[in-house]
Amino acid sequence: MRKNVAWAFQNGVEAMPAYNSTFELSVGDLDLIETALRQTKAELSAQALAAAAQDDRTTDSVTNADDTLRQIHDLLGRLHNQKVFYRPRHGAYIGG
Repeated sequence: MRKNVAWAFQNGVEAMPAYNSTFELSVGDLDLIETALRQTKAELSAQALAAAAQDDRTTDSVTNADDTLRQIHDLLGRLHNQKVFYRPRHGAYIGG
């Protein structure tokens, strides 16, 4: 990869930037992201229900709203699956 970047720089060709594969987010950052996603999901769901009640839904708006809701739902699921839940080693565990 570095050879390609060096070659591109020497020959005046702009190299494509690479994706950042590491992120430095705190637990608070992830909590804020999850909260914003849940709020957006709730608002989109309410709008979809209101539009369905009025029977004023077009195919494009249904597809866009459903796709966005599905993407948010999937992202929230992936975030949940990456969490590590801890249990106390000693004593009674009361789940909730």
